[in-house]
Amino acid sequence: MCQQNDMSTENSLYKILLVDDEQDILDFLSYNLKKEGFQVYTALNGRDAINIAKKEIPHLIVLDVMMPEMDGIDTCREIRDIASLKDVMIAFLSARNEDYSQIAGFEVGADDYITKPIKPRVFISRIKALLRRYAPEQQKSSQVDLGGIQIDKEKYCVHKDGEEISFPKKEFKLLSLLASKPGKVFTREYILEQVWGDEVVVGDRTIDVHIRKLREKLGDEYIKTIKGIGYKFEF
Repeated sequence: MCQQNDMSTENSLYKILLVDDEQDILDFLSYNLKKEGFQVYTALNGRDAINIAKKEIPHLIVLDVMMPEMDGIDTCREIRDIASLKDVMIAFLSARNEDYSQIAGFEVGADDYITKPIKPRVFISRIKALLRRYAPEQQKSSQVDLGGIQIDKEKYCVHKDGEEISFPKKEFKLLSLLASKPGKVFTREYILEQVWGDEVVVGDRTIDVHIRKLREKLGDEYIKTIKGIGYKFEF
């Protein structure tokens, strides 16, 4: 019982904004999240969601893709342009499971995708997993510890299970980027921009080669390929 109360208290630190044009879905999701102790806000459309987000600064926004007037893609794009919301995580909620819909979401800055129909226990588990990524104090630190892998960004140093592993500069930058937000899918375009910048003669094959080298040194279990989209780091 004490453990349940502690968990509820921890959850109460997090603000979650639910956005869907169907009131019954908002009520259903809101009920289950509040039962777990989360602070929950709701909006029936993208414009209201943006206004609430700017006021409350939620930790996570669960955003329906298909909405009238301003859909989830446009709402996400606008949120990502607001400086005060740059650290907010966004998970798309949709009955659509097509690749192009997911690609569009990730390209405008989504962190994850949740498909309908929603089972409460699975939904809560996904929400908790997303919130575990929310660690701004770790992101600001020069040292990151991720399930047996330690990354020191200042010393360009990586240890796995206590043993130092050598990485060339580009491999290190790629690993640091992926590990900065475990579970987040980084698109190929974003990876190219962040790791290689304006350098010429860099394409998808270059990323693939560097990913393969990271896997050879760390093992296959950490870096996952998201077909047609990009890569993510898991531990």
